[in-house]
Amino acid sequence: MSDFEPSTDLPDRIDDDDQPVASSARLRDERIQGRRKRLLQIALIVLTLALLAAGFSVWRVLIGVLLMYVALRTGFAVIGAFARPVPEPPPPGELRRVKLSYRCNECGAELRMTLANDEVPSPPRHCTEEMELTATREDGL
Repeated sequence: MSDFEPSTDLPDRIDDDDQPVASSARLRDERIQGRRKRLLQIALIVLTLALLAAGFSVWRVLIGVLLMYVALRTGFAVIGAFARPVPEPPPPGELRRVKLSYRCNECGAELRMTLANDEVPSPPRHCTEEMELTATREDGL
């Protein structure tokens, strides 16, 4: 979550003392992640002690617990990446660099787009038809 500026006044009575309110999402996320790490560490310590008490070899237990720890941390990181929101689009008017080539199927006119508002903009129109996106050998490099 990002910071936001609260505005409860009417536009003609907005005060200069309105300050952005800091979001608490990052702090909350850090606390949750810390809690998950501690829980994982405690579970692995308990598992290690239980396996050692059951009579398994120390090296086997350490290697198994280490591999389990790496697998779980990797899994948490991958699943956590899905939970993060998509970044906001750039402000209106800000252009991104693209390298797209279009061709008109009606008359054969070609167009190369180098800047656009979106990452994949809608195709331009020519001869009242949408132009077709083409890929060149240069685009693959």
